[in-house]
Amino acid sequence: MNRVLVLNGPNLRRLGTREPDVYGAATFDDLATLCRDTGQRLGLDVEVRQTDDEAELIRWVHEAADERLPVVLNPAAFTHYSYALRDALAQRTAPLIEVHISNPAAREEFRHTSVVAGVATGTIAGFGLKSYVLALHALADEAS
Repeated sequence: MNRVLVLNGPNLRRLGTREPDVYGAATFDDLATLCRDTGQRLGLDVEVRQTDDEAELIRWVHEAADERLPVVLNPAAFTHYSYALRDALAQRTAPLIEVHISNPAAREEFRHTSVVAGVATGTIAGFGLKSYVLALHALADEAS
């Protein structure tokens, strides 16, 4: 089974209580279960992680590059300004799909720019938690 890391940046552990009008009522645990179950159906071994710490997220990206692991990444606020994360992602050795629960282009202007998109295989945004499901399907298609 192919291993995939699903990495999540700041505040995503607050799903279910954080701006439910934007992010919905599902919790982070719901998201993790959805990703693992979807992965299992697709023949992927999915590991879901979340951190509010930029340095930890970069370490995980380095791990993925070193182990040639595909990544589904919701960089959250780091999307818009973390050049350190972008530089780490540029070292990727396997597909990288940037995901967002909401559509950043339909929100505040500061959210319209992604420093990550330019080094990602692709971006999926605006489909709620289904953005992750779509990303995992894309990775499974890429692996077959």
